[in-house]
Amino acid sequence: MNISDIITSIDDVLYTWCLIYLLAGAGIFFTIRTGFVQFRLFKDAILCMNEKKTTDKGVSAFQALMIATASRVGTGNMAGVATAIVTGGPGAAFWMWLMAILGSASAFVESTLAQIYKKNDGDTFKGGPAYYIERALKARWLGVLFAISLIATFAFGFNGLQAYNIVSTFQYYSADFEHSSIPVVVGIILFIVAIILFFGGTEKIGWISSLLVPFMAGLYIILGLLIMIINIGEIPAVLVSIMKSAFDFKAIFGGFTGSCMVYGIKRGLFSNEAGMGSAPNASASAEVSHPVKQGLAQIISVYIDTLLICSTTVFILLLTGVYKEDGSLSGIPLLQQSVAKQFGPVAIHVITVAVILFAFTSIIGNYFYAESNVRFISKNPTVMTVFRIAAAAMVFFGAQNNIEVAWSLADITMGLEAIINIIVIIMLSDIVIRALRDYEKQKAAGLDPTFHEKNIGLNNTDVWK
Repeated sequence: MNISDIITSIDDVLYTWCLIYLLAGAGIFFTIRTGFVQFRLFKDAILCMNEKKTTDKGVSAFQALMIATASRVGTGNMAGVATAIVTGGPGAAFWMWLMAILGSASAFVESTLAQIYKKNDGDTFKGGPAYYIERALKARWLGVLFAISLIATFAFGFNGLQAYNIVSTFQYYSADFEHSSIPVVVGIILFIVAIILFFGGTEKIGWISSLLVPFMAGLYIILGLLIMIINIGEIPAVLVSIMKSAFDFKAIFGGFTGSCMVYGIKRGLFSNEAGMGSAPNASASAEVSHPVKQGLAQIISVYIDTLLICSTTVFILLLTGVYKEDGSLSGIPLLQQSVAKQFGPVAIHVITVAVILFAFTSIIGNYFYAESNVRFISKNPTVMTVFRIAAAAMVFFGAQNNIEVAWSLADITMGLEAIINIIVIIMLSDIVIRALRDYEKQKAAGLDPTFHEKNIGLNNTDVWK
């Protein structure tokens, strides 16, 4: 057994037998503890996206939401969902939807905590799990361990893979892709753009994300809606097939690790990243009047990722039926051929654009998370400069080949950060519940909620004195 096989085996065991239960269990726990906040305060969550800044610090609530969504929404919403449907069957979609609904409660808790314990950082705010671990638990060593795992995952593992995904979309346009200069040229372009954005600061990243994310999501959803309208008569049959497959317990428990339940739960959890400890890094950067507002906004981010984007992929695949006609296709090629069956070869170009935008915005969001955690470890400007150059270089090198080992390593490091974060937010959940009660009490009194740490018995925050 070589090193690649060993890493893949660790990855499979970690995700199939540990993280699925941990993250799903946390979603159920937080849903009950918050009184089903993702349903009760859904209207508030929508309104919180429009929270206006009152100072020049930080980014707006909407920009923070788009940064988080930029990282959540990537090629996994397309290629990953396609693989889940092909391997696990249509029922995977149901379990994916269920995990998004439950996981949104975890997203609310971790993002609210990030807001409570965010710190001033010049003209912006910084925060996330590393920060609330240090401040609330007084365990800097654990915060540093979390930060290292996140940096390794997002700045190097995931961003290298996203760069490769961008390059792979051009295979359709080259007869001899492997020997062409396309990977190098695209890699250089990505490196230059990455350098500009990485050195541009939080405001530039937030502004770019707030423009590109709605555009790319809208483009893809419109494509899916057109296919649904054309095949509207088939939608009831598709929904029936999803439910039958989802509750075929004989098939599920006959091959549990490869069942629609496992594939759906994995895709739902690791597409929307709810509870994983990544999105709170973006949530902390927002300037809002009450931490709960940004926690609520992040519920919408989870819904956008899974209930909208992933579902679009599900209906494109199931309504066109290409996944059944050619079992050899999976991932992006399957999605391309599914759309081409409906609209002809020209539609492949739309998917190409969508994949590039999905992957590129993921690079932006991933970098944002990593930068916040580098700042947690060291405030040395030289360290930050070296990190930015190294992160941009990884984008270039990732564009050159398929880094399967790096992908598996990133999965493992992301698993480590998820385990740390879930345990921590369960330990700190009482703080979030008190903040939620404070928010609802002020809303009931007809006020626009504002937060002060003493309102919930705290004296260890940085910006809520």
